[in-house]
Amino acid sequence: MRSVEDQQIKVTAAAVAPRPVRVAISEAQGLLCAEDVVTERPLPGFDQAAIDGYAVRSVDVASAGADIRDEEGDLVDLTLPVVGEVVAGSRQPIRLQPRQTVRVDTGAPMPTLADAVLPLDFTDGGRARIKVYEPVRSGDYVRRIGDDVQPGDVAVRAGTIIGAAQVGLLAAVGQDKVLVHPRPRLSVLSVGGELIDIDRTPGPGQVYDVNSYALAAAARDAGADVNRVGIVSSDPRRLRDAVEGQLVRAEVVVIAGAVGGWASEQVQEALEGLGELEITRVAMHPGSVQGFGRLGRDEVPTFLLPSNPVSALVVFEVMVRPLIRIALGRRHPMRRIISARTITPISSMEGRRGYLRAQLMRDEATGEYLVQPLGNGNSSSHLLATLAEANSLIVIDPDDTEIRTGDEVQVAFLAQRG
Repeated sequence: MRSVEDQQIKVTAAAVAPRPVRVAISEAQGLLCAEDVVTERPLPGFDQAAIDGYAVRSVDVASAGADIRDEEGDLVDLTLPVVGEVVAGSRQPIRLQPRQTVRVDTGAPMPTLADAVLPLDFTDGGRARIKVYEPVRSGDYVRRIGDDVQPGDVAVRAGTIIGAAQVGLLAAVGQDKVLVHPRPRLSVLSVGGELIDIDRTPGPGQVYDVNSYALAAAARDAGADVNRVGIVSSDPRRLRDAVEGQLVRAEVVVIAGAVGGWASEQVQEALEGLGELEITRVAMHPGSVQGFGRLGRDEVPTFLLPSNPVSALVVFEVMVRPLIRIALGRRHPMRRIISARTITPISSMEGRRGYLRAQLMRDEATGEYLVQPLGNGNSSSHLLATLAEANSLIVIDPDDTEIRTGDEVQVAFLAQRG
């Protein structure tokens, strides 16, 4: 029986990232940047007002708020005439003269000679003339040209996951396209004479095709571009044709219901001659029996998964998902692992690494992670409803068969729900 680690090494060695492609920035979200995007223009491209207010020369308002009185002892207000207005997007240059001010909107270009913006709250808000209550220093409330990005700066680095902020920055520096690692294409097929699609009513001995839907969703969650083929005939010639059709369009192929019993023999017969394909036992549960190989001219990584939906999803999580993440260019393809204390006892199968469905919680008082297994690891691998409730997998070492309440275990985060 092969260890989980050895099988993962075999699988991940087959990972091939699709060649980087240049896409519109609107299509790049969630993908890994494949280049250093070097800016050619400064950002901002001109000195601009950072807030609504009045553009001034700071020297003209330096005495605002000071105790200055006239010959009769009365306080003297500092006032400036408002000689114009500049709105955002204005292309009409304005030159500010000494002891003048111009009303400016946020993002408006600064008038020539103006070196600061008076916030509205520092004034009485006048239209033709303003009283100035507080001074500002040179540069206050002004976005200087190149404050954010200078020409030659790297706006987005290779290896960065492109999110909303990166898309916004690329747009801000005038980059309409970016080189990215594309999503690997993955095809999902289901085999089994008992299967029908969900738009039909099952008869005696028939069940819905759960696997192609569930595995397609898991693949999308991992970041793949998924083609759900659905149910394919187990007739060797038809199955071979269906698989060959996917080998020319996908970087990864997943066939559910292809290991165990007669179905396994049919699949092996159908795919014979397409390439290396091995069905083996891996020291894990659920999903011990599984298959993997490289098929077709391009040696496409191909997985044979159990017909049991829970087992298929666990094998996908442990074996297929890391390969997808590597193909995406991710440096850390595995789920984050944390330590948690169990709140109930757990039984696990001796000699196999257990992947038990669980709910992970956090103690509000102590901040400690707590974990509640869902079902019994030895006897409930068929219970799909418990997997739907799970937000994590408890990972049990092969030597641990009985975990007591309060023992510390390793837990892998699954995708967050809600």
